[in-house]
Amino acid sequence: MKRTKIKELLARSAPLDKVLVKGWVRTKRDSKEFSFIEVNDGSCLASIQVIVDAGTPGSDALPNISTGAAISVSGELVTSPGKGQAFEIRSHELELVGVAPESYPLQKKRHSDEFLRTIAHLRPRTNKYGAIMRIRSKTSHLIHRFFEEQGFFLIHTPVITGSDCEGAGEMFRITTVKGTTPASEDFFGQETNLTVSGQLSAEMMALALGDVYTFGPTFRAENSNTSRHAAEFWMLEPEMAFCDLVGNMDITEALVKYVVSGVLDTCAEDIALFANFVDKTLMTTLTSLRDDAYVRLAYRDAIDILQSAKKDFEYPVSFGTDLQSEHERYLAEEHFKKPVFLYNYPKGIKPFYMRVNDDGETVAAMDLLVPRIGELVGGSQREEREDKLLERMKELELPEEDYWWYLDSRRFGSVPHSGFGLGFERLLMLLTGITNIRDVIAFPRTPGSIEF
Repeated sequence: MKRTKIKELLARSAPLDKVLVKGWVRTKRDSKEFSFIEVNDGSCLASIQVIVDAGTPGSDALPNISTGAAISVSGELVTSPGKGQAFEIRSHELELVGVAPESYPLQKKRHSDEFLRTIAHLRPRTNKYGAIMRIRSKTSHLIHRFFEEQGFFLIHTPVITGSDCEGAGEMFRITTVKGTTPASEDFFGQETNLTVSGQLSAEMMALALGDVYTFGPTFRAENSNTSRHAAEFWMLEPEMAFCDLVGNMDITEALVKYVVSGVLDTCAEDIALFANFVDKTLMTTLTSLRDDAYVRLAYRDAIDILQSAKKDFEYPVSFGTDLQSEHERYLAEEHFKKPVFLYNYPKGIKPFYMRVNDDGETVAAMDLLVPRIGELVGGSQREEREDKLLERMKELELPEEDYWWYLDSRRFGSVPHSGFGLGFERLLMLLTGITNIRDVIAFPRTPGSIEF
């Protein structure tokens, strides 16, 4: 008989004569004549109750079945007389597939996030982490579906690279040699790193295919132990030919609304878990993200608002400074109480590839600020003019020879184009109310942490 997932059984409107369920035991209660076993198979938040009569084939394994054990149950799906559940399974045959001894660390009680990070290989069996992994899967699917509907092409950009997109130098070096052997004798004949962004490669594809996106892992060798940073994380990076900064903000807003709406529609049970136990304001935040028009505010005007705010910021603000999380969250959470696009940043705090505005002082950059997270999206109209791009590279002392291929795209049929990067884990934090990036990644990579 084919296994049926618990999610499918609980969605039924009528009983079934024959079912086969396989999963992990959450709890077991024994009486003289019956055992009641709560089984979860990861397909949904809810578990299903299994009733095993004494004398049922396989019931001799009951003394060895405890929390965490894996079992297989065949029987019938019947209407449950108990409250809070429509159906339960009356077992015809029970099999103990995998035993879990008393040392199994996930007993039926609430465990702290800090403890669960030490057993990241087991924490997906808890309600909270099972829910976040299901939401993560659905959110990824929604992103792909959005871009498919918009006519974008998915591309796969290199993970191993010889260029630094951001120019910050916080990259993980890849090498096959030891000691002081020069990079010229290494595998690729030059210094090579893990990518911090697929943007530059995506631009090349957009200048041939029109609208593209890449969605994959990126890496930052930044020794930061904050709740918002990780050494390995996933980035969504669309690039669009013949698109200006306004169009860039339009597609960003449409994407976020689409994803939030889809998650609310398809992950209602899992989202309710976070709304009830993690963040009581979550539904208000998500409803605003889905329904409200996003504010569009020039950086210069944002500075004026922050300087006029009756709030004691830790970091002072002035034109030319990069905004801190406290400033970003104030604008989104307190001043406007909705998502905010900031645009036209000073060029001195932005990378070389962003288009210089006519004032010569700012660039056509934009960030999307959202409640609780701060910056969710960062993007810009890219500098399509070769002479302006060369000027910026000289200002930042970037060697032309390292970017010869990138410069070629400005020499041969250059067009206005734009793109952005969205931190996938920050989006998941926004969707769930989870406050630490380590808890939306199955096996987080942070300074000093490489287990699992």
